[in-house]
Amino acid sequence: MAASQARFLGLTARLNNVEFEAQQIHQQRTSLSNKSASYYSDLLGLSVPVAPSVDAYTKTVYTFDDGALSNQITSMIASSGTYTVSYLRTWDDDFAVVAATPRIVTKSSYTDGAGVTNDAYSIGSDMLRKLDTWNVEGHWASYSSNVNYIRFIYNGSYTRLNNGAFEYKSGGTWVAVPTSDYDQVEATQFHGLFDNERYTSLTAQQLCQLSQMEHEYISQVQQETGTTGDVYVRYVQNTTTGEYEPVFFTEEDLITNATYDPVTHNSISNINAYKIGTKERIEEVIGVTGCHLEQDSTGRFINIEIPNVGKYALTTNTVTDQAAYDDAMNQYEYDKAIYEQSIADINAKIEIVQAEDKNLELHLKQLDTEHNAIQTERDQVKELIKKNVDNSFKTFG
Repeated sequence: MAASQARFLGLTARLNNVEFEAQQIHQQRTSLSNKSASYYSDLLGLSVPVAPSVDAYTKTVYTFDDGALSNQITSMIASSGTYTVSYLRTWDDDFAVVAATPRIVTKSSYTDGAGVTNDAYSIGSDMLRKLDTWNVEGHWASYSSNVNYIRFIYNGSYTRLNNGAFEYKSGGTWVAVPTSDYDQVEATQFHGLFDNERYTSLTAQQLCQLSQMEHEYISQVQQETGTTGDVYVRYVQNTTTGEYEPVFFTEEDLITNATYDPVTHNSISNINAYKIGTKERIEEVIGVTGCHLEQDSTGRFINIEIPNVGKYALTTNTVTDQAAYDDAMNQYEYDKAIYEQSIADINAKIEIVQAEDKNLELHLKQLDTEHNAIQTERDQVKELIKKNVDNSFKTFG
């Protein structure tokens, strides 16, 4: 009887343990269920990316031509029967400074007529000349036999076309060349300062004109390149037209930022060059008031009259901002990839939860089987104890 009682107590303890473990599993499954619900909530909370529509980046654009100028209206605001109009004016500037082919430059030196040593920069045999520097004392050549000399004195004034003066030397005295004789004086009568073929066919008058033009080149090159230093020039003959075209180099590129090989004296890398070419210019005209616009039967504008400018026919175009659309499409593809990755990540987490829950479910079934077996055995032991008790009481009854 004592053995049966001990067995009963052991089975009861095991039964309690199985029930407690089953309770713990139920709690774990409840926690997993809450976690799974949270993941599904995250799925529902994801924003589905929408591909951009081309229509959203397409608009009607009105343009009109004014001679060589092309104009695109950017804004039309109605006001008391007229319109306030803004537009972009576009044209081709055929005399703009544009990029030319970069070149390797050689650095050397020369001594001028005053005995001063100066740095020199050249491409091949062509020495680059600093714009606005013409007269170097001592640089003149024979004008008439070996007695007379001529020189160009540059006075830096641009208030008149002949912004310099020519003098010839006779008997040791410098005498001014009359302006009326300028076109008789040729650049070939000067020293090697004018050894480039660009100058050899010029008269003194043309040399003055070139001097004035080169002065204007300086500010033009500085403005286009965003520099402030000196500008150097080299003239290259166009093989098609036969004309000599200037090629410019800035002080910043040529001297300040360049590195030269100490042995070959050549620049380590190509140096930026610039030339006169064609560049598109854009100017914005803002808020022109009092403009009159005419419409056709469909409501589209067909004519515009701008005060003090003129009346022009409008051309209607449908324009798509392709760059903006491409940006939007790229953003959509990125958002789509993020969205799909988020779904994949959440689904992976849900699969892990489901796998854990499945394992717990299997464990719970095992516990349930074990619980039933222990309960059955415990009931049998309990019945055996009852019989033993009954028999004992009968024996001593």
